[in-house]
Amino acid sequence: MKRLYDSELIYGRLMRVDEPHLVARYNKALTAFGLKPTALEAIDVDRTGFSPQVADELGDDNYLDPNRINRRFIILSPRQADLPVVHTAFSNTAQLMFEFFSRNRRAIDALTIKDVIYGEIEDTVAKVEDIEDLLSINQVEFRVLSAEDVLGKAAELGRLADRLRQEPDAWRNDAMLERMVDLAKVTGDIRENALVPDQVIFRHNAFWTSHFGGLYVFVDPDVTTVISDPAAPGFRRSRPWQVSYLSIRDPERVFDFLLKTGRLDLPRESWLERSGYLEHRAEMVVRGLIRKADPEADLNRVDKVWLQTWIHRHADLIQRDGAFPFLNAAKREAAQTGQIDLDEIAPHRRFLVVRPKPDHPDAWLTGRLISDFVPDDFVSRYVFNKQGFYRDYEALSERWRRHVVDTLQTTYLRDKRAFRQKLYGLTD
Repeated sequence: MKRLYDSELIYGRLMRVDEPHLVARYNKALTAFGLKPTALEAIDVDRTGFSPQVADELGDDNYLDPNRINRRFIILSPRQADLPVVHTAFSNTAQLMFEFFSRNRRAIDALTIKDVIYGEIEDTVAKVEDIEDLLSINQVEFRVLSAEDVLGKAAELGRLADRLRQEPDAWRNDAMLERMVDLAKVTGDIRENALVPDQVIFRHNAFWTSHFGGLYVFVDPDVTTVISDPAAPGFRRSRPWQVSYLSIRDPERVFDFLLKTGRLDLPRESWLERSGYLEHRAEMVVRGLIRKADPEADLNRVDKVWLQTWIHRHADLIQRDGAFPFLNAAKREAAQTGQIDLDEIAPHRRFLVVRPKPDHPDAWLTGRLISDFVPDDFVSRYVFNKQGFYRDYEALSERWRRHVVDTLQTTYLRDKRAFRQKLYGLTD
């Protein structure tokens, strides 16, 4: 993983925390969680406050995610809103945290000047034992605390200020006035500084979770759809009257679901030509064949000419596999007719020619699901499904790890936003 770390392909774009007072605040939050304070003088944190260095020190990657449910968070700065989430059991943790930051920006700005904010993203489930536990999560609530209890003191000052306005003789109560002065020294003028979050309850909609080997939940107006390994406890037994269950090993039914619910951008010349999507898929297919058939290939000078030469030399293998000729035929069909007839395509190949519909709320989740059916496209795997990418990476030889990192550096990392916009039509 060191190569990934050095290339910022894992734990990249985190916020450096090296000021002593911020490290001390972080330790107060750890202590409040019943964890050992860090002895490190500098750490990096993500949007939720997760630190890979603290995880290593504690020997627990889930120190902010016990039981992989009710995720904990530590907020030291409003800057964390723009960071990634690098370790989570639920794909929508990043979105929930972003919404919390967005809806409570004034309070977070004011509170983090004086204190650390910490707490849990709570729901009704303490431990996930079957699919029913996941389906029962309809909304989450941010239970918000602060180490110096600035939140509690602001609330108390607010109550006393209300008494002062509403009770005619309250101004004669010297003890109350002195208490208000003491509280104001900590909180400042609460009329100017909003210290209490405005919104702490948020909807829990479509998501992927690492539970049961990876499970998807898609929510539509009339039905909820679960896509997972059929061996997951509760599969087809939990709420069968309102939940549709699809096996992750059934590409035809999964594709039909995504198609019928409007989550796919169908292959049309209008976006295929300008995106270079089919060319990208074809190149990824060839790289996958090289890894399987020619693992000792010299990958130091891989470019389009090198790839074309390899294709000519291994024409029989290319033909037997069929994916590369299929993509070339699909490109010709799109150029001639403006679209590709999906009915004529074998179910397991259809995922090669579609992308998530960019304007659909579940676009990123759909991209993750598509990547499960096109694992040789390690670039798309990295963009949409980092957990899957890291798992795949561990199984690669050292030669191929170096090749994968070099490819990502020269494609995706050069300009992430432009790459996502061109290939997938996605805007941030």
